[in-house]
Formats: sequence, structure tokens, C-alpha cells
Amino acid sequence: MFSAFSNCFKIPELRTRIFYTLGLIFVCRLVANIPTPGVDTVALGALIDRMVGGSAGDFFGLIDMFSGGALGKCAVGALGIMPYISASIILQLLTAVIPAFERLAREGDAGRQKLTQYSRYMTVAICLVQAFAMAMTLENPSALLGSDGDVQLVLDPGWNFRLMTTLTMTTGTLFIMWLGEQITQRGIGNGISLIITEGIISRLPVAAMAAIALFAPDSSGGRQGDLFQLVGLIVMLFLVIAGTIAITQGQRKILIQYAKRVVGNKVYGGQNTYMPLRINYSGVMPIIFAQAILMFPAMIFMMIKVPFFQSMGLALMPDKVLYLFLYGLMILFFSYFWVATQFHPVQIADDLKKHGGYVPGIRPGKATAEFLDNTMTKITLAGAVFLTVIAVIPNIMNRHFGVPFNISQFFGGTSLLITVGVMLDTMRQVESHLLMRHYDGFLTKGRMRGRR
Repeated sequence: MFSAFSNCFKIPELRTRIFYTLGLIFVCRLVANIPTPGVDTVALGALIDRMVGGSAGDFFGLIDMFSGGALGKCAVGALGIMPYISASIILQLLTAVIPAFERLAREGDAGRQKLTQYSRYMTVAICLVQAFAMAMTLENPSALLGSDGDVQLVLDPGWNFRLMTTLTMTTGTLFIMWLGEQITQRGIGNGISLIITEGIISRLPVAAMAAIALFAPDSSGGRQGDLFQLVGLIVMLFLVIAGTIAITQGQRKILIQYAKRVVGNKVYGGQNTYMPLRINYSGVMPIIFAQAILMFPAMIFMMIKVPFFQSMGLALMPDKVLYLFLYGLMILFFSYFWVATQFHPVQIADDLKKHGGYVPGIRPGKATAEFLDNTMTKITLAGAVFLTVIAVIPNIMNRHFGVPFNISQFFGGTSLLITVGVMLDTMRQVESHLLMRHYDGFLTKGRMRGRR
């Protein structure tokens, strides 16, 4: 592995891509640390410290994780990349129900570029709404947080502040979105996923300090957590990471045989190959979809000064049973929804039939499509159940074992899945660059002789 890291810098193109990616990630961190004008950051920090440990604090921490800590600082990039993710989710849903969008999705690169442009326009609209709501919340934090929010955060409230904050935060999100697209095109890895990952990893030092404070002895010699909890957390961390990698890499291989074809004096086909069907075909998208949908109803309900909506807002906090139930159901639903929109068994069966391929024991055409659909349905259930279990681990640890949420979120849930999945995907891309130039990759067994 260490030789693979050193080989990465021996290839000029790959070295340039890596440094380009690191440079843009550094710019993203700058955007996440530049405060929005007109906000009293000292008072905001004091308010956040008062929120720690409660349902509102856990909810705020969940949103702040996706922004890489920018929300806690009320930075220019406080909205993060989530508006773009939300726009992509909406567009995916519309593609499944609107024939015009479905035709665009099937038109290849031209259609995908058109859909990407629509998602950008939708991102602007979502940013304007969320940024304005953020400005109103900063002016009157008690509307969302009750008595805990009875503090002045805005130095000069009014329409000037609202318009400036809306414009600033919208521009910040669009700039982050553009950086992600540049990383995808000119860097290494998926830019949007890497931006989310660096935001999650940036919270790791805060979680480490909280863990040290939890298990380190205080002035009286006592500890909040005991040795048994510490060992249990470490063992769970390794088990969850190992399980995540196993499920992410897990495949069901379908044997494909190709009939021999005679073209002129040459014979083609006759070989066997495998069609890999991933167990976790949808990756982390179901969890991101579910959290993006459940993230804002609680906030909206809490802002409505009606007892029924207030109780609904409290019930949708991350540590409540109703939230966990809806969260699990949405993950299961979006796992199958993603497979239904991205995996097309009829088209695959037709392509196999055109090229003389078939699954042994299965008739070509409709029977092959049904076989692939049934197989994908079964393995998707295993992947969806795994995603659900991993996603609710932080909430269970926080609710039943008293582990602070900023610590428990690194032992499961979206943060761990995104980090592991994005790292594996980035390593695969680096591996392809290395193998193309006859260098050993991260996962290569044995030695390969390079060019002389």
C-alpha cells in the first residue's frame, strides 16, 4: 500500500490531479470558515454550547456535519452542498414519473447535461429559500429553539441583513457546487462526494476531543464513561468498518455464456464471463435521500407556534422513535427506488440477446430479464437491511447508551458509510491510473513489472 502511494506521485497526470483535488478541497475549507457578515459569532457559539446534549443540539449537529462545521460558524458556505443533493433527489424522483425527463436520461451525455443544468437551476431556488429561512432564524432564534434561543445573534437586523445573508449563502453553495464539478472533471474521484467526505472528516478532531473528555479522568478522578464502554466502542468501530467494506464490495456474479459466431473465416464468442450485481447497488444514496427529506420538516414544525406542530417537530428529532421508524422505512424505499431507476433488466437482457449471450438454464429475452430482476430484488433487500442497521446505530448509541451524538456518528450512519464508500471509489480510480501505467495498485496482489 505504501509503495502504491509513492507510485501515485511518479505519474505526472495523476500527481497533477491529486494536487488539484487537494487544492480545491482546501478552498472548500476556507469557504466553510469565512463568517457571514452581520452575525455575532461569539453569541452564536455560546448558543450552540447551550444546545449540546439536547434533541435540538443533536439535530443541529446532524445538519452541521454535512456542512463541515460551516453551519456552526454561520459561514458563507453554511448551507453546504445539501441544496444540490436535494435538487438531485427531486430530479431523480421526477425522472421516474415524468416521461420528458425519462427521455432525457436515455439520450446519453446530451440528456444528462440537460438534466444537470435543471438541477443547477433547482439548486438556486432551494438555496434562496433555505438562506432566507436561515436569516430569519438568526434574527429570531427563539422561534426555533424556544427559551434557549432568547439571545441576539444579528448585529443589525432588517431587510438589508436578510438580503445580504440570502445572497451570500446562495453564492457560497453555488461556488462549492462548482468546485465539486471541477474536482470531478479535472481531479480524482467524485467531487460532490469528496466535499461531503471532507466535511465529515473535518468534524473528527471535535469528536476525538469529546471522546477524550468522556473517558479521561476529571479533577476528582472520576470518569463519565468506563473502560467497558471504551473497549465496546473500539470493537464496534472495527466491526462496522469491516462490515461496510464487505457489503460495499460484495457482489453476486451471474455466469454469462456467449455462443460461437462465424464471421468470414474467424470464429467469435464461445467464452464465459460474469455479470457482477452489487449487493449495495445504491451505495449511500438511500441514506442521503432519507436524511435530506427528514431534515427540514422538524425545523418547519418547530417554527409554527401551534401545540400540535410543536409536538410533531419534537417527534421528528433524531433521537425519537418516530424519526427512527420513518428513517428506516425511507432507507428501504429509496434502496429499491434507486435500483428501479438505475438498473434496467429488460435493456440488459436485450443487449445480451443481440450479442449472443445468455444465462445458462435461462431462456434469452423476457425470462432473462425476469431472472435478473428477481435476483436484484433479493440482494437489494440484504443491502437495504444493512444500510438501515448501520444508519440507526448512532441514534441507538446516543439514546440507549448515553454516547454523545458527535461521537456516535463516527461509529455508523451516514458519516461512516460516505467516508468508506468515497474512499473506496477514489482508491479504485487511482488504482486504474496506476495499472494503466504498469504500476502496482492498492489492491493488486503480487508484483508487476513496469516499463523499462
